Amino acid sequence: MNLRQLRYFLAIVDHGGVHRAAEALNIAQSSLSQTIRALEKDLGTELFHRIGRGIVLAPAGEGLVGPARSVLREVNNAERAVTEIASLRAGTIDIAALSDLAIDPVSTWLAQFLTRHPGVHCRVEEGDNPAAVAELVRTGACELGFVSAPASGGLESTELVEQTFVLICPPGSEERWPNPVPISALRDESFVLAQQGTGTREYFEQILRENGVQPRIAVEIRQREAILPLVLSGCAVGIVPLRVAVNFWQRGGVVRELDPLPSTKIYAIQRPGELTAVSAEFLAAAQASLENWVRAVEAVDGDGRPLIERAAAALDVWDHRAVPRTTRIGQPGPGR
Repeated sequence: MNLRQLRYFLAIVDHGGVHRAAEALNIAQSSLSQTIRALEKDLGTELFHRIGRGIVLAPAGEGLVGPARSVLREVNNAERAVTEIASLRAGTIDIAALSDLAIDPVSTWLAQFLTRHPGVHCRVEEGDNPAAVAELVRTGACELGFVSAPASGGLESTELVEQTFVLICPPGSEERWPNPVPISALRDESFVLAQQGTGTREYFEQILRENGVQPRIAVEIRQREAILPLVLSGCAVGIVPLRVAVNFWQRGGVVRELDPLPSTKIYAIQRPGELTAVSAEFLAAAQASLENWVRAVEAVDGDGRPLIERAAAALDVWDHRAVPRTTRIGQPGPGR
């Protein structure tokens, strides 16, 4: 087995057939077919089933896709490393993340990382639920995944942080809401929530129903960042991570803790074995970023102020620690 065979094999998989793969590779179809037959001979098994004039992956072929992508990714990064003298001046990070986590904190981690390593190329694929993200990692389409539950099926999981959620309400409604707000008191409220089928939506609906609330959905929306302006307009209430709520509060919205306080954990998932150097460095940077955030929150805990005020103060401290002042980027920060 050699790298050319693996590249040709994946080209057929990605382009859905020999003819289109040969065109993409700019080689003769007969040459491509011969290479794949030689690979099958070397491995002693069929990688594709020939059906009429088409082909489909055989079980052995399905098993080869993930390892082949992993091998070629390692080779590509090794080739870049040879041509780039300075560490991490090049490389590729392929990330899968839940849609909510892709917005924050993953986008924040990437912004910080690319500020320090501008030669690195990043690609992010979003999944609506942990199973979809895990599948992207399991097949080798992505090297790292970020989810809200530990992965199964042979993947490795690393717990990163616990993310706390709070209630956001329209401006001017301070007198209406105690702090904390019992979840059971939300029976008559209209909500802006993520669309059905997402892990976040399922989790919030479960928490609400466990507390006797059948949620009335005013708006369901895919992109979480759109929740803030909708609630600011006064149409409904929402539930978002504490870090995201800081921006909402700074724009004049009302933020309240919930009782019981909802929270989920963020996990990094990967295939067994070592990460490529650039992905390992990115994960280490993300973990360091989280440690800075946790230390900042702990530094302002216990002073009697509401949670959102403490979080805003912690975010300012975290912002200064996480990103050099000469290259600060917006309002970064992971959810707590």
